[in-house]
Amino acid sequence: MPLPSHLQALIDRGQRQREQAYRGRFAPSPTGPLHRGNLRTALLSWLHARLRGGAWLLRIDDLDTPRNRPGAEVSILADLAWLGLNWDGPVLRQSERRGLYASALSGLRRAGRLYPCRCSRRLLADVSAPHGALAVYPGFCRDQASGWGVERGRLPSWRLRLEAGPLGWAEAYGPPGVLDGPAAIGDVVVRRADGYLAYHLATAVDELSLGISDVVRGDDLWTATGAQVAVMAALGATPPRYGHVPLWRDGAGRRLSKREGAEGLEGYRQRGWDAAAVVGDLAASAGLVAPGSRISAAELLQELGPEHLDRALTGPQT
Repeated sequence: MPLPSHLQALIDRGQRQREQAYRGRFAPSPTGPLHRGNLRTALLSWLHARLRGGAWLLRIDDLDTPRNRPGAEVSILADLAWLGLNWDGPVLRQSERRGLYASALSGLRRAGRLYPCRCSRRLLADVSAPHGALAVYPGFCRDQASGWGVERGRLPSWRLRLEAGPLGWAEAYGPPGVLDGPAAIGDVVVRRADGYLAYHLATAVDELSLGISDVVRGDDLWTATGAQVAVMAALGATPPRYGHVPLWRDGAGRRLSKREGAEGLEGYRQRGWDAAAVVGDLAASAGLVAPGSRISAAELLQELGPEHLDRALTGPQT
């Protein structure tokens, strides 16, 4: 599919970068402080990159401006620095990359891959899969002769028309990386009806243009990978490797409660913990060190090898 030349050049450069060296990333949203689960995922992502001699980029996913909170980005940067999780290069912000996403939208629309969708949230909620299963868009607007402009006071969302067949990616820790496009993913929203660029589009463009070779993140995002891979395929590119790590669970195997999971560094500090104690707790929760260990991120890096990390992340988590 022909893309605007500057975007194609960035994607081509990104492809060369990830073929030459490991490039990982951590991409929090500035909606509040990092909680315990975020902190652990950041540590695992950082270790995964550093143990392989790779770069670790920091991207702030701040496109959804109504959800952003004042001071959240400053807090995120300070927390990562306090834990010793250093990143490479300048901090990247999606809000400063809107032009790239708009170029991708333009290319996809010119190629006939997008269509306007005027389904309301209420309608989609009524047809959503029951019991929390992943809802797949049933294609109500796929073949409708609808315009792209304002109708009855509303703009449409823009959806990517998925082609028949499976979408796959290399997966290190989660279930096998394959989903059927139309049946398991459905036509992906790439621009919302409120005019905001959609998360899956921005993430896909970023992974490609920044040359990200490996994405390590929580396994609650495994299903979202299919939508992002679908966008990458539409842009004519292959996805990075993924490692969806198990979420933090208690000794009985239960996912941490919202209250427990939401506690961040402030809760640790109120109990008098220093950075070494916090890193030890995060690492112990993933089976990397014994419970109660005190260890810095740099010391942890010296004690582990890539195989040790892989074994821990494919085994039971606490």
